[in-house]
Amino acid sequence: MGQKLKITGWVAAGAVAGALTTVSLQTVARGALAPLPLEELQQLAAVFGMIKSDYVEPVDEKKLISDAISGMVSGLDPHSQYFDKKAFKEFREGTTGRFVGVGIEITQEDGLVKIVSPIEGSPAFRAGLKTGDLITKIDDTAVKGLTLNEAVKRMRGEAGTKVLLTIFRKDESRTFPVTITREEIRTQSVRGKVIEPGYGWIRLSQFQERTVDDFVKKVEEIYKQEPNLKGLVLDLRNDPGGLLDAAVAVSAAFLPAQSTVVTTDGQLAESKQVYKAIPEDYQRRAGSDPLRGLPAALKTVPLVVLVNEGSASASEIVAGALQDHKRATIMGSQTFGKGSVQTVRPLGPDTGLKITTARYYTPSGTSIQAKGIVPNVLVDESAEGSPYAALRMREADLEKHLSSGQGPEVKDPEREKARDEARKRLEEEAKKPPQDRKTPEFGTDKDFPLIQALNQLKGQTVVVSKTQVIVENKEEKKDN
Repeated sequence: MGQKLKITGWVAAGAVAGALTTVSLQTVARGALAPLPLEELQQLAAVFGMIKSDYVEPVDEKKLISDAISGMVSGLDPHSQYFDKKAFKEFREGTTGRFVGVGIEITQEDGLVKIVSPIEGSPAFRAGLKTGDLITKIDDTAVKGLTLNEAVKRMRGEAGTKVLLTIFRKDESRTFPVTITREEIRTQSVRGKVIEPGYGWIRLSQFQERTVDDFVKKVEEIYKQEPNLKGLVLDLRNDPGGLLDAAVAVSAAFLPAQSTVVTTDGQLAESKQVYKAIPEDYQRRAGSDPLRGLPAALKTVPLVVLVNEGSASASEIVAGALQDHKRATIMGSQTFGKGSVQTVRPLGPDTGLKITTARYYTPSGTSIQAKGIVPNVLVDESAEGSPYAALRMREADLEKHLSSGQGPEVKDPEREKARDEARKRLEEEAKKPPQDRKTPEFGTDKDFPLIQALNQLKGQTVVVSKTQVIVENKEEKKDN
């Protein structure tokens, strides 16, 4: 078996909610290429020449070639991509959890940018920005009409440069300007606490380079406060994924040694891999096991994993492994269905090609791709249900998405019906004042799925969804 792939991840921010591209950074000795289609290559060269000589105005040669590569790759599937210099830089930032900016987690509300949380210790945190603050202007540009991705780009920049944010704080009914100096930000992908006596909650928002170390520290903090922990909730909702070795490590923290966590399969020999709950398959430095200090009780503590439509790729690997080994009860909504591996191959010092090279399979041999993980217990987002879940984009909705490879996909007419109903409800909801549309933050006493997870751990009644529509593909399991 070839050398294990080292997996990293990059979130397509502002494009598709929850759509994650999980990739492997590796250099591989390539075998002899198949014979090239000379006639088609001659046509490509001819078109290039005609555009250079005949187009109405001069065209940059490098841009023509870059666009040709981008078009070639984008025709494969939604996650294969050509990285130019800027995209490659952003990709690298996404895998490390580091970037230059003001240090806030954001979402959109009524066309404005809403601060979900300032990152502790960041410039925004020191400037006094709060959860719930609305950003109405970035420098001289009104936020209304910008996409979330456009707003993010305007707030990012070079370290040491300043950005002027105009803030509207609803609870104080005032608008005020804040000038913030950009810094390198390290995002915090792990949160957690003792949610109530005897029960802990750990939330992973992404699988990054520091996630495993931060996860171990948080587990140790919880056990120090509650040595006789009765139950734990692992919250993977809206976790778009990231590093495969981090996903294998988090799975290994709960599973017996040598348990299979995930397998990959593709054309290349190095794409055919089995990842187990052993240090060799998740440690980033030889001889250093980041899980060695974890409490032994973590292997047996009653465990619930919360997922939703935004849980993708690496988070689906964790949920699938813990579900297949019957180590945890998976609760929430069917996950995104991002079950493919993308390998990044350098094309130069600052450009690269991200190409789909394999599919993921859970320990039982089930493909995650275009289906996702179906929870053991379906739970709605709130006591009123999940009225808009059907509108959320999933892998199976993406144009040119890769199939699971385990049989034909079947369109579910019930889901289309649910979408139509959800659109009508959304139109009605949009007429309500903003405060009536506010959703609770994860980890609060108003977090309905978390309450149901705690009920499950306590053996109490769980309010199960009666309305969720599961996307079913008529498929057979992969032979191992």
